[in-house]
Amino acid sequence: MVIGGSVSEDGSAALLRRRIGRKLTTLRKEAGLSQEKAAALLQRSPATIHRIEAGDHRIKFRDIEVKAMCDLYQASPEDRSELLALTAETRTSGASAWWHDYTNTSLPSWFGLFVRLENSAERIRKYEPESVPGLLQTREYAREVTGVPQGLIDAQEVDRQVDFRMERQRLLANPRPPHLSVVLSEAVLRRAVGGPKIMAAQLQHLLDVTQSPSVSLRVLPFEAGVHGGMTSAFTILEFPALPGSSEPLEPPLVYVDSLTGALYLNKPTEVAAYDLAWNDVTSRALDEQSSRTFITATMEAFTRG
Repeated sequence: MVIGGSVSEDGSAALLRRRIGRKLTTLRKEAGLSQEKAAALLQRSPATIHRIEAGDHRIKFRDIEVKAMCDLYQASPEDRSELLALTAETRTSGASAWWHDYTNTSLPSWFGLFVRLENSAERIRKYEPESVPGLLQTREYAREVTGVPQGLIDAQEVDRQVDFRMERQRLLANPRPPHLSVVLSEAVLRRAVGGPKIMAAQLQHLLDVTQSPSVSLRVLPFEAGVHGGMTSAFTILEFPALPGSSEPLEPPLVYVDSLTGALYLNKPTEVAAYDLAWNDVTSRALDEQSSRTFITATMEAFTRG
């Protein structure tokens, strides 16, 4: 897998670290060095070199260490200048990101990476066939879906994960939120999660949150038939460009999760495949206004029930 104003770990710092990692990986390989050989010459552990190249948020970049890597890899003056500027930006943030309070729980590390990337994205596209996406869930709905399958996590951890999910939703209230485009299968709206009262409130919440110009929600009805999203739910993340450049800080990335792990796909062919799936799903989905009408009618049915 996988220089402008100050940044923070809940903004673009995660992308800066990943960009630094990719840059150093490229320079190391061009110098003909393995991670193990570079580690030995830099008097660092191979695990540290791996974390640097992976963009690990725990790495603290010091100028003397960055210069040593540039010397070893025979970096050009331009590459050296860029790396020193980028690594300096990672040191401008003093406060911890909000999700650090949750990292010592059973929240999986692979999902923590997704949250950092989600907080850095400029555009988020989601297809969901089974449940309302976490960014759009009510607390009551979130509690119902987080608690299954029973026995996977205990009640206290359910509470912490629900709190975590509610904190994630602050992303949509940012002064410059990402543009969130969601397509929901009709099954998501009709499945009675927690009963009629919880579902009616959840569907009303969808109507409320989609009043924001940064949120688009469309429904894929059963009558659409076979479509490109039938394999699984997926999320496509797109990232902002470097200041003064059209080059993104991070290439587009596809996230596909499961009960016990996740895939992060960023090869051009992989992203292109999911772009095709997204285009197929959106070509078959109702438009936004028709989707609102559909959600309203489904909500009213739950209210009467």
